[in-house]
Amino acid sequence: MDAIAARMAELRGLIEKANHDYYDLHQPTVGDRDYDLWESELLKLEAEHPEFATDDSPVRKVAGGTSEGFAKVVHEPPMQSLDKTHSFDELRTFDDFITKSISGFTYVVEPKIDGISLSLRYENGVLKCAATRGNGTIGDDITANVRTIASVPQVLPKGAPRDLEVRGEAYMTREGFVALNEKMAAEGKEEFANPRNACAGSLKQLDPRVTAERPLDVVIYNAGGVGCEGFATHSEMIAAFARWGFPVAPWSKYAKTIDEVFEAINELGEKRHTFRFEIDGAVIKVDERRFYDELGATAHGPRWARAYKYAPERAETTVEAITVQVGRTGILTPVAELTPTEIAGSVVSRATLHNADQIARQDIRVGDRVWLVKAGDVIPAIDSVIVEKRKGTEKVFVMPKRCPVCGGETRREEGEVAIRCVNPECPAQLARRVEHFCSRNALDVKALGETVIDAMVEQKLISDPLDLFKLREVDYYAIETSGHRFGRNATKVKAALDAAKTLPLHRWLFAMGIPTIGVTTAKKIASGELVPSPEIQEKLDEWMRRLSKIGIKPVAEKTEVATTGPLVGQGCVLTGTLSRPREEYAQLITAAGGIVQSSVTKKTRYLIAGANTGATKTEKARTLGTEVIDEEELKRLLEG
Repeated sequence: MDAIAARMAELRGLIEKANHDYYDLHQPTVGDRDYDLWESELLKLEAEHPEFATDDSPVRKVAGGTSEGFAKVVHEPPMQSLDKTHSFDELRTFDDFITKSISGFTYVVEPKIDGISLSLRYENGVLKCAATRGNGTIGDDITANVRTIASVPQVLPKGAPRDLEVRGEAYMTREGFVALNEKMAAEGKEEFANPRNACAGSLKQLDPRVTAERPLDVVIYNAGGVGCEGFATHSEMIAAFARWGFPVAPWSKYAKTIDEVFEAINELGEKRHTFRFEIDGAVIKVDERRFYDELGATAHGPRWARAYKYAPERAETTVEAITVQVGRTGILTPVAELTPTEIAGSVVSRATLHNADQIARQDIRVGDRVWLVKAGDVIPAIDSVIVEKRKGTEKVFVMPKRCPVCGGETRREEGEVAIRCVNPECPAQLARRVEHFCSRNALDVKALGETVIDAMVEQKLISDPLDLFKLREVDYYAIETSGHRFGRNATKVKAALDAAKTLPLHRWLFAMGIPTIGVTTAKKIASGELVPSPEIQEKLDEWMRRLSKIGIKPVAEKTEVATTGPLVGQGCVLTGTLSRPREEYAQLITAAGGIVQSSVTKKTRYLIAGANTGATKTEKARTLGTEVIDEEELKRLLEG
């Protein structure tokens, strides 16, 4: 019995530390699967041995906490979590409890969004308070930050309750997560482990202007303490939320039996990678709200709902080595060289380890067996080390004291996690700057890839990105990669560089590679919407002077609207996940005489809805009489 009590104490310690790392530090040190197994084991042991259970057990309360610098909000009723299941057998047990307790009910199945729980409270129809869940009873007031999220209604429409509280999840979009991490890395800052952590870090900013720059959105899926008392069913309430302008889940299914629940979970699993947000499971709820009080709740969560967690898409592999890359700003980035492993449809042999602090936190060593995942379903990442498979021969990694490429001095600036090579002549930095200069969102010189650019730097054909414009076509024939001449693509390179001379200003601003200027910021500066800081302006002016010397004078792009065409004068809004880049469709619409708008208004003729379109825009479109069409219909319109 002493061994059982000791194991329960050990599990409590493991879970509490994991909660602290995850919720307070936003730096997870253990994978979801391991955490869920600890939680399940502790729940089982507490049920079998209540004499060893404690009142403050982490499985008897809502995980999470509050942060310094924020006013506190009391949740009434408390914001609970959901009990988790990992198998259909466990869901059958849940169904047995429901069917024995009530009759005449149905289920509704929704995506389980991997984000940050929050509540929104409205008084007299105006957003009064937004708060995190915190520990379930007390959360942080993040109203100023949430006001920066465009999809959150600031004022409720007619027909909505004047006093209302709704609850849901804030999340960071997949594509936004990738772009944000690229920006953070370029600035020498700590990258986020996954979209959920990126969202948490964004909402907990003391300066709302930082939050405003982050690609955040919300999904509302539950009632709070006031304003929703009259709804008979959960699904009826969600439909009302959509009418009132709240973003709701783009997918849900009704189920009369547990077998239909299983079918819905499997269907959702097939769609899980198509949403703008990450999901890690499904939520199963009794639809009829009249049963909620009868079914009751535990201290942890309601008995009328369960979360089903999908088995994580991860693969076991070995860290064969840890190498160090040098980026265009001199940052040294450790990379795990892995035994090639297939995961989520592709073979992965490398995963970034971000920085030395991250390696130390996860205690990743050369020779370790590890669990590999894809952060945001995009970026290969090491989820956790399989410690029990260590043999004792694994080696602790130490970051090099000199640049691994040029041998130059390295430095870690105060306030940064990154270690930088400070040698401005470092060939690795030059190669990566040139690669960025030629990337798709910059000058789009497709024929110059990483291998060719590395060869050009090694052969001293260039010492600056602008040197590309000084080379003659014949110079490209001298480039050798792996014993092969590059000459056959020389004509393509020269043609792409000639075309680049007439590219709009924002493409050049991005190509310059200034760490704080991403694609969106470049467009804002080019259009005059954003005024750069004096330090950035000085760098931009220097670049423009250099461009002028070689005869290149980029100008802000002016969109000419066609006066003839199948869409003349028609307002068009693009939304959802489309098969082609939005910019491409926007150009086609403009060329056809249409007017591309950012939001649905009375002047919008067509809402072009791709996959994962939220209910808010479609409901607003129908209210205003806007025609909702798909991509195929848009193509037919463009063809006249």
